[in-house]
Amino acid sequence: MQPSDLPHRHVLTAPTVPASVRLARQTAEMTFASWGIHAAHPAMGPALLILSEVVTNSVRHAAALSPSLTVTLAAGDDTLAFAVHDRHPYHPGIVTAAGGSGGLATIAEVTAGIGGTCVLRQDADGGGKSVWTTLPLGRTKEQR
Repeated sequence: MQPSDLPHRHVLTAPTVPASVRLARQTAEMTFASWGIHAAHPAMGPALLILSEVVTNSVRHAAALSPSLTVTLAAGDDTLAFAVHDRHPYHPGIVTAAGGSGGLATIAEVTAGIGGTCVLRQDADGGGKSVWTTLPLGRTKEQR
């Protein structure tokens, strides 16, 4: 299933400034809770860590060429997905835990550790990119 196929979706556009890390995290917490994915859910800690790290990367590395960033949140019965998009043309390549150190390696390690995926998608015009993360929710029937 593609993130665009998920029934729940919310988009936040924010300036590429440090305060947007907290804004993105708080927006995600409130949005996920409104969809029934509460703070105690096992996927929430990793999701918020990954989201914070990706937004921080955009703030640190893309602000000069991308005055804003976009956070897309999506969810379905068994999947949580989110993306951070900026318009800086630098594309760091494939995200793997073994591929290095720092933010992207941390993102890849945490994502893989809970059975998720993380993909970098370059904009069609080459002028920006999105980091899409998909995590399993593993909900029981009682949680749905």
